[in-house]
Amino acid sequence: MDRREFLKASLAAAAWAATGCATHGPQRTEDPLARLDASALAAHVASGEVTPAELVQAALRRSAALDPALNAIVTESFDRALARVAASPPSGPFAGVPYLLKDLTDWEGVRCTQGSRLYLDSVSPSSPPFVRKSEAAGLVVVGKSNTPEFGLLPSTEGLALGPAHNPWSLAHSTGGSSGGAAAAVAAGIVPLAEASDGGGSIRIPASCCGVFGLKPSHGRMLADVDVPDGGLDVHHCVSRSVRDSALLFSLTERDDTAAPFAPVGLVSGPSARRLRIALSTRTYLGEEPHAEVKAAAEAAAKLCEGLGHTVLEGAPRISGAEFADWFLTAWAQGPAQLVEQLRDRAGEAPLALLEPWTLGLAADYAKKPLGTAEGVARYFAGVARTVDDFFAGVDVWLTPVLAAPPPLLGELAPDVPFETLRERCIRWVAYTPVHNVAGTPAMSVPLGWSRDGLPIGVQFAARRGDEATLFALAYELEAAQPWRDRWPALEALR
Repeated sequence: MDRREFLKASLAAAAWAATGCATHGPQRTEDPLARLDASALAAHVASGEVTPAELVQAALRRSAALDPALNAIVTESFDRALARVAASPPSGPFAGVPYLLKDLTDWEGVRCTQGSRLYLDSVSPSSPPFVRKSEAAGLVVVGKSNTPEFGLLPSTEGLALGPAHNPWSLAHSTGGSSGGAAAAVAAGIVPLAEASDGGGSIRIPASCCGVFGLKPSHGRMLADVDVPDGGLDVHHCVSRSVRDSALLFSLTERDDTAAPFAPVGLVSGPSARRLRIALSTRTYLGEEPHAEVKAAAEAAAKLCEGLGHTVLEGAPRISGAEFADWFLTAWAQGPAQLVEQLRDRAGEAPLALLEPWTLGLAADYAKKPLGTAEGVARYFAGVARTVDDFFAGVDVWLTPVLAAPPPLLGELAPDVPFETLRERCIRWVAYTPVHNVAGTPAMSVPLGWSRDGLPIGVQFAARRGDEATLFALAYELEAAQPWRDRWPALEALR
C-alpha cells in the first residue's frame, strides 16, 4: 500500500470511527492527518498525496467526534470550505490546510457573535486584511472558535456560547480569550488557528492547552481593519509547531511604508547567537506563583543555560498594583463606550444581554474622572520606556505565563461577583499584559506540566520588533524538549 492509499484508508477509518462506530462518544483514531502540523499537511497537498477537500473532510470528522465535548467551534463552515476548495483549489504555502478564525474576527458572510448574546445574529459584511492574506496563503477557514464576550476575560466560558473545555481535562479552563482556538489545535481538529492578544489572549490559552503561541510586537501585524494601527490588540495564531507560527507570521506581517518595523521575513530555524536571558518568577505584585509554575520557569531557565545561553535574574521595575489599576481602566474603556452607545440608541433594554463582567467594567470606568484616557496613555508610555530600558541590557526576559495552572471552569466565569473576579484576574494574569502595554513580542512555549497532567507554558519576551530572536529561540527549545508527540487522551473526551 503506497502512502496515498494509506492516507485514504486512514481517512476512511476515521470517518467510520466518528460516525457508525462512535456510539459511546468520540473515539481515538489512527488518522495520521490529525498528528501533522500545517506545514506537513501542505507538503502532502503539494505532492498530490492528499487533496484540500480530503483535509477539510478529515477536519470535519475530527470536529464531529471531538468538539461536542470541547465546544471549541461555535460556528461551523465546512460546507463553505468544501465549496471553496472545489471551485478553486487553494494555492500558497498553506494550500488546503484547515483553519479557524476567532469569533471576534469578521469573516465576510458569516456570523460574528463576539461571544455576546447581543450579537448572536450579527453577520460580517467583509473580511479584514489579515483574513484575506491568510486565505491567500492557502488556509481554508472551516469555522469560528469560541471566545468570551468581547474577549474581556482570560477564560473562555461566556454565557452566550457556553464554556470551552480543556482537552487535557474537561473540567478545566482553556484560558482566553482565544480559548476555543487553543483547544481545537491541542485536540488536533485543526493544526493552527487564528488568535488575537490584547492582554495575553494568545499566550494564556496556549499555556493552558499546551500549544505554541507568540504575540507579535505592537503595530507589527496586519490589523483587523484597514488602518495601519490596530491598538493594543494584535493578531497571529496558536499552533502545534514553531515553523507553522513563523511561516504564518512572515505571510501576515506588515510591509507597508508606515510600518514601525522592517519585516522579519521567515525565520526558519535556530540561531548560533547566544543570548542574555533575564529570569524573574515573581508577579508584578511581588508574589511568587504556584510552586509548579515556578518550577516550570526555573526548569526552562536551566534548559536555556544547558543550550549555552546566559541566564541572570532581573525584571523591569513596575509597580504591580498601579499597573493593574491602569490596565483594567484601559480594559474598561471599550465596555463603557458600548454601554453609552446602547443607551443612546436603544435605552436600557439591550444592556440586559450583556454579561455582568462587561457591565461591571463599564460601571467601574464611569466612576473615573475626566482625563482618564489621557492618563492611561501617559502611564502606558512610561511603562514602555521602562521596559525598553530593561531590554537595553538583556536579549530575552523569561517569566511564567500565568501565576497558576489552568483553573477549574467557573472560577473565572463572567457571573462571578465583579470584585471577586477582578481580584482573581489580576492575580492569575500577572505576567502577560505588560507586553501589550510595552508593545514587546512575547511567546508561550509548552515546556511545563503539572502533577495532574495540565500544561504550564513558559513566557519569553524580547525588545520591540525582535520577533526573530524569539522564533530562533523557540526552534531551539522545541528541538531540545519536543512537545509534538504529547497529546491529550482523546478517549477521555467521551
